[in-house]
Amino acid sequence: MKSILAGRQRALLERFARPGVLVALDFDGTLAPIVAHRRRARMRVGTRRALARLARLCPVVVISGRARADAARRVAGLGVRAVIGNHGAEPAPRAAALRARVRRWSELLRGRLAGLAGVTLEDKRYSLTVHYRQAHDPRAARRAILAALEGLRGVRLIGGKFVFNLVARTAPDKGRAVERERRRLRCGRVIYVGDDDTDEDVFALATRRTVLAVRVGASRTSRAEYCVREQLEIDELLAAIARALACSTRPRGAENGRKPRSR
Repeated sequence: MKSILAGRQRALLERFARPGVLVALDFDGTLAPIVAHRRRARMRVGTRRALARLARLCPVVVISGRARADAARRVAGLGVRAVIGNHGAEPAPRAAALRARVRRWSELLRGRLAGLAGVTLEDKRYSLTVHYRQAHDPRAARRAILAALEGLRGVRLIGGKFVFNLVARTAPDKGRAVERERRRLRCGRVIYVGDDDTDEDVFALATRRTVLAVRVGASRTSRAEYCVREQLEIDELLAAIARALACSTRPRGAENGRKPRSR
């Protein structure tokens, strides 16, 4: 997996970062570092500044596994055009039916997971997440959770960093959400940045020449071809996209301090 900030890859990034590009970003592990307690997740001050600057130059959307309202609070005031929650499912078509299905799963799992120390069930209305980062024995917790999930109907199970995400098979995924936002905002190209298994639906779109997929952290199994090595590099990536956009919209000759010629 190649670093998007190095060598020829940076030139590719700059070719994508032109007027008409949509920048779409995951939140946890991408804009904000992964933390032990999900409620404490925050962007660094430098990341907030870089994101706000970028949002002044091109459409930016955030597509998170969090509930939409939760994610929206964390990027409020930064000029983001849209926030999509629940791995692409929120806002949800046929919301009432989707919510009813997730509620049934939640009722079943609360009983099945009761007594598993360090395991918590997060109900986000349109999807569920089972967290086991705090389990004393994560491997044992993982086996117990998988046993508890057996028999649930209509579930799309997506793994992650000490989590299992339960999404309805009929719900839109992140890939479909990105395409929907690209069309709505009338953008020809997309730069997408994510860090986890739920982002693979977008990374799969990178076979098209219109999508540049960047993963936070290298992975041999990811469908993303490019990466930033660690989450700390997200500020540099946002700044690089912003600089390329600023240069591409600057009048000819202005980059050398000269006034553009009149015709």
